Amino acid sequence: MPIKVIELFAGVGGFRIGLEGYPKEKKSPYEVIWSNQWEPSTKTQHANRVYKKRWPHANHSEENIEEVIEHNFDEIPDHDLLVGGFPCQDYSVATTLNNSKGLIGKKGVLWWSIEAILRKKRYRPKYLLLENVDRLLKSPSTQRGRDFAVMLSSLNNLGYAVEWRVINAADYGMPQRRRRIFFIAYHRNTPMYQKLKKSTSKSDWLDSYGTFAKAFPIETLNGTITMGTFEKDLVKVSDTFNLNQKFSPFKNCGLMVEGQFWTAKPYPAYKGEFQVLGDILVAPEAVPEAFFISQEDVDRKKGWKYLKGAKNESRYNKKFGFHYRYSEGRMVFPDALDKASRTIITGEGGKSPSRFKHVVKQNGRLRRLTPVELEKLNMFPENHTEHEAITDAKRAFFMGNALVVGIIKQLGKELYSQIDSPKKALVD
Repeated sequence: MPIKVIELFAGVGGFRIGLEGYPKEKKSPYEVIWSNQWEPSTKTQHANRVYKKRWPHANHSEENIEEVIEHNFDEIPDHDLLVGGFPCQDYSVATTLNNSKGLIGKKGVLWWSIEAILRKKRYRPKYLLLENVDRLLKSPSTQRGRDFAVMLSSLNNLGYAVEWRVINAADYGMPQRRRRIFFIAYHRNTPMYQKLKKSTSKSDWLDSYGTFAKAFPIETLNGTITMGTFEKDLVKVSDTFNLNQKFSPFKNCGLMVEGQFWTAKPYPAYKGEFQVLGDILVAPEAVPEAFFISQEDVDRKKGWKYLKGAKNESRYNKKFGFHYRYSEGRMVFPDALDKASRTIITGEGGKSPSRFKHVVKQNGRLRRLTPVELEKLNMFPENHTEHEAITDAKRAFFMGNALVVGIIKQLGKELYSQIDSPKKALVD
């Protein structure tokens, strides 16, 4: 029996590709049985157009997940593994419920959609695989680490143990420097939970035996772990965790079992081959002329050269009526082809000059990256986001929001090898 998966905040399907392959591999142990994608800030659901084109027969929902949970919860099937890359927001707890269903956070904060699915399901999934930006570990700035503590505490209350790791894809040979936090949760009725709970050396789990350690090896931690605890009461966690402290207690790898956490700073131990930006470039003759940059656009006022360059200049704030000194360092221009690329951002598309867009020099000409090249930097299939109703700028936006598929593929492979049996996949 395959491991049944639901994919939340699906975007253009990065988790699905990483777990199933595309087209779906016959030997894949994973099967996505339901997915959901809804973008609140736009009338046209562009990502859904791509998703439905690539998986035309999928059981796919394009409704607001909060509305699905509130009004059509039975639409969400029982599943073994819940995956998703949810937005980084303010996770503070807003109020308690008047019944015994636990606590809820602010309306529109999508972590609470995950929590609600777990809380309301009679049969909770055995496993979770989630992704977010790495600043989650130290947000908000006024109470470092509170948001992640709220999430860990809520998962603990729902019967899960958690291990996490911040992974820079380029540290493991992938062609983009993209840092994201990934965390895997194991329900208390799984062998993995029991193994983690009984482990006498949490250091060994983090650097040798855990899912992350096997999928993405690190140097031995050698006792450099710090420990901490948090309350079960989510309101207390929200109000008091790490209050008035300058730094977050959470480092880039760690685990949590029964309200206690262990965390450390890892160093990658990768010994394979490395891809660089130059490896993913398409042939110059395959690049549309619109992506090439004229010398006029390089040299003009506030053109590419100015925006990429160092600055130390006087500026005027019209709103508040004062002058100030603005300075910033020089960006590499054009981007180095012999290193992994910088992180793709959502504003990567479009012709207008930008400090943060990628610019490469090929056959003596400067140009922006094409949609196919951006897809390759995230290890998507070529032209995965191609659609007759989708612009190149929107395709770039998709990749700025996406994850690196290679990381999910490796984590999925290792998670499957770690779990005891996919046959009994649901727990009370």
